[in-house]
Amino acid sequence: MEEKSPQDLLFKDQDFSSEMLRQLNGLRQNRILTDVVLSTSDIEIPCHRNVLASSSPYFKAMFCNKFKESCQEKVSLQGIDSGILHCIIMYVYTGEILITEDNVLYLMETASMLQYVRLFEACSAYLQDQLTPDNCLSLIRLSEILHCENLNKKAKAMALKCFPEVATSEDLKELCALELINYLGDDELCGDEEQVFEALMVWVRHDLKARQGYIQDLFEKVRLQYVHPTFFFHFIANDSLIQSSPACRNILELANRQMFSLYSTSAPGIKPMWHVPRRYSCREFLLLVGGRKDNQQTTRDVLLYDEKTNQWLSLAKYPTSLYKASAVSLHSNIYLLGGIPIGSGNSQVTASVYIFSLRLNQWRLIEPMLIPRYSHRSIAYKNYIFAIGGIGMNQEILNSMERYDSIYNIWEHMTNMPIAVLHPAVAAKDQRIYLFGGEDIMQNPVRLIQVYHVSRNMWFRMETRMVKNVCAPAVVIGDRIFIVGGYTRRVIAYDTKANKFLKCADMKDRRMHHGAAAINEKLYLTGGRCLTIDNVIEDSDSLECYDPKTDTWTSRGKLPHKLFDHGCLALQCVPYANLM
Repeated sequence: MEEKSPQDLLFKDQDFSSEMLRQLNGLRQNRILTDVVLSTSDIEIPCHRNVLASSSPYFKAMFCNKFKESCQEKVSLQGIDSGILHCIIMYVYTGEILITEDNVLYLMETASMLQYVRLFEACSAYLQDQLTPDNCLSLIRLSEILHCENLNKKAKAMALKCFPEVATSEDLKELCALELINYLGDDELCGDEEQVFEALMVWVRHDLKARQGYIQDLFEKVRLQYVHPTFFFHFIANDSLIQSSPACRNILELANRQMFSLYSTSAPGIKPMWHVPRRYSCREFLLLVGGRKDNQQTTRDVLLYDEKTNQWLSLAKYPTSLYKASAVSLHSNIYLLGGIPIGSGNSQVTASVYIFSLRLNQWRLIEPMLIPRYSHRSIAYKNYIFAIGGIGMNQEILNSMERYDSIYNIWEHMTNMPIAVLHPAVAAKDQRIYLFGGEDIMQNPVRLIQVYHVSRNMWFRMETRMVKNVCAPAVVIGDRIFIVGGYTRRVIAYDTKANKFLKCADMKDRRMHHGAAAINEKLYLTGGRCLTIDNVIEDSDSLECYDPKTDTWTSRGKLPHKLFDHGCLALQCVPYANLM
């Protein structure tokens, strides 16, 4: 083999191929050495067979095999727009083509037919850049017709992520029934179930006569157990089209009994609602509401923690600084109950109730409680919020309990608890509200579990030496209620099925006035006040996580600041663009 000497030069002419194409195009335009004419209904374009065969597998097969076109002087390409064919031939001879909003669909279709792969992908990339919620559904359909995977993937992702905007587009009204059923049934759809219902009703009413027969199949895609009960009661249950379908009425009846009955779902005559999980797009977030931060200053802050990104986000502050108000989450909203207003000139205990919408990132006042209270506990169950105990206007310890109906926006008195206690751990499970421990008027720990039966409106109590907690939260995970600290490092779990306590791994510090909530089957502990070995009280900014499966604690970093006496809540919702 002949070797190159050090004096050899490998010459590369970067402009040679471009110049050759330019020369070939000049020959073509002057019909020099051309040997085939491509024709449509109104245009004829002279070309070189070897250039066409070199540029496309389609033309290579046509001219290099024993097809009749291989020896014809004129080849008719029917169904191709003459202007588009001219653009493509210019692309073949120059390597350039102008893709516009007006020609991209025709170019893409013709490039697919004539097998110009790189031009096809360029058109696809152009359309991907032009994707909007208004056109993504039609581009999904186009991508499936043309077998364009990249465009299909990106258009579907936008259709799922931007569902609220897509739902109002004209394209949605033009979907066929099967396309809409598949779309609304997708687990990745980023929208509330209320929006899913509204979208299907808009589609049906767009052509009522032709589409009414699909209403049952579409209605089954609405995951009714996650619809806000007020919306269900006022808009879905009373919709005339839904009521006109016997099958839909049966679904309504099942959902109605599941959502509104206070009785156990295993009771005779009540079948469990079909098990459909929340959509994957629905996520759980940790929210911290108010409390006292650095230097014991009462704060109006609302902080959202995303465990996936380990990031904190500040939401809208609540309107009035409140001392020892109580926070609770229900139906993806936050309720802030009672407390003592700070810095307003009025230090009287309040009965006011604020509600926070994560979607709107706004607070507003709703119907106040019947009794002003602070240092109380609140808990949500079904469609209700229970405000329990606390301290009243005359600084007395309250044994009263009242219930808020979120459907009708009214409060009503319920049976008083047997023994008035402050700062118990509170949890709700299977029609029962549990109050663990707390302290009496003399600030002595109470070794007692008080249990309220929701549907019977009755209390009973159980004395136990296992309970000795004050200012500790309780968190439900599965069938167990975890009582976390309370002037101690101890964590115990009450098994509601077996009616017994289980010892869990201790916390690192003796802690009280902290927060806890369950996110994705794990317990998150936030802030609080810690007792050191020397019995010195220190405020904490720690964020720790307990995994019941492994019975272990791990650190998840720090809160934005030291915090105690705050609301710590879990909220399940679809992330909204204005927040995430």
